Amino acid sequence: MKEEAARAAARLVRRCRVAALGTLHEGAPAVSQVPFAVLPAADCALVVLVSRLATHARAMERDPRVGLMIAQPEDGQTVAHALARVSIGAEARMIPRAPPDYGAARAAYAARFPDQAFLFDLGDFELYALAPRTVRVVAGFAQAASITPAALAQAIRESDEAA
Repeated sequence: MKEEAARAAARLVRRCRVAALGTLHEGAPAVSQVPFAVLPAADCALVVLVSRLATHARAMERDPRVGLMIAQPEDGQTVAHALARVSIGAEARMIPRAPPDYGAARAAYAARFPDQAFLFDLGDFELYALAPRTVRVVAGFAQAASITPAALAQAIRESDEAA
């Protein structure tokens, strides 16, 4: 069950390009929509490009604990309660603009969103790595499992190798 849950989570992470990002803003929960890419490093952290002017950037700097929800898009045929989703509790950290981390993160993000590469030239955008700490997968109705971040990373690597 856990291996299949990890594969389901990896499929969602690879297929979906947008997540809901939950942060704490002035002590209250706040949710934003963020495009994300996957860092190819061993921990398979997710990477987001965020303006320092954005509320969620300031929130991540004050409290790096974040939540992400990546969900199967509605298609009008799947029952809403059965849509697959993965909820990730993560720790956010700004990636300094220095080798080697920044280059790899920028390449991963630009490969997934080539039409948005111009944002790197704007002075207020920063890359943040979101390192998973907890992972909860719902593969469908009554198909929930908690998996380790390492299991998610392994399933993502395996899906990359199979592609």
